[in-house]
Amino acid sequence: MSTFAVRVARKTREAESICSYELVPVDGAALPPFEAGAHVDVHLPNGHVRQYSLCNAPGETHRYLIAVLRDAASRGGSQAMHDAVDAGTILTISAPKNHFPLVAAQRTLLLAGGIGVTPMLAMAETLAGQGAAFEMHYCARAPERAAFTARIGSSSFAGQVHLHYDTGAAEQRLDLAALLAAPEAGTHVYVCGPQGFIDHVLGCARASGWPAAQLHVEYFGAAAVDTGGDRPFDVQLASSGRIVTIPAGRTVLMVLAEAGVDIPYSCEEGVCGTCLTRVLSGEPDHRDLYLTDEERAANDQFTPCCSRARTPLLVLDL
Repeated sequence: MSTFAVRVARKTREAESICSYELVPVDGAALPPFEAGAHVDVHLPNGHVRQYSLCNAPGETHRYLIAVLRDAASRGGSQAMHDAVDAGTILTISAPKNHFPLVAAQRTLLLAGGIGVTPMLAMAETLAGQGAAFEMHYCARAPERAAFTARIGSSSFAGQVHLHYDTGAAEQRLDLAALLAAPEAGTHVYVCGPQGFIDHVLGCARASGWPAAQLHVEYFGAAAVDTGGDRPFDVQLASSGRIVTIPAGRTVLMVLAEAGVDIPYSCEEGVCGTCLTRVLSGEPDHRDLYLTDEERAANDQFTPCCSRARTPLLVLDL
């Protein structure tokens, strides 16, 4: 996977607990182009690798802009960005990757919760530039927790964005049941934000009969999983026949790495799909947020960074 060095040209406090980081190339060359919905892997000073959505206007190649929420439940990513990364810091990042692309639609509905506004900004920039029909709803706990509101207010698409605050009057809060009351042919819905927000949006949409093909989701972190019932299981490497036991409390990725089996990985939460591995036999216990329901049902691939096995043995294409 190709990586390159960037310098933090500017770190800006965008809202309470949210900072943006303007990344520019160290060598002065143009950055790889990207499309709305793309993210980059950022290699942090503490050794972690995290994914952050690009929120500047697609088409810009002189900089990338990301934003990070300081999360008290962080496993080291957001705190490292806030505490150890400042203007002047040199970071290693990947080329942009896009698992959340815009598709051609008669109308697009963008639903952002909190820090989930980041990919939506690039989408709004793109759709506005195309003269496409779209509407954006941005939900935050309070005005001081909402990032990029000044940018939105001065944008060409300001009239198409609706802001909703939990602390505000009842009439300005987002009524999802009404917004998604009836499926609209030709309308595609995009949602990004905390797990609870995503679950609420998808629940309302599915209850109203929206087709899955018209619903697009970007997750920022894995949902909590009850691991109390986890048991050991074996994985077999198809290339050698070698069998490795995976204890409870440890991931396939970790155990195989210690056994000298190198699997590319990034998020370690089943969100990015970097470690996706082919399964030749056995039934995975899917715990990722990357695979679709159809892909999970096929049981021919899984994410070893977080998923386990329902059968005593998984044979992997390694």
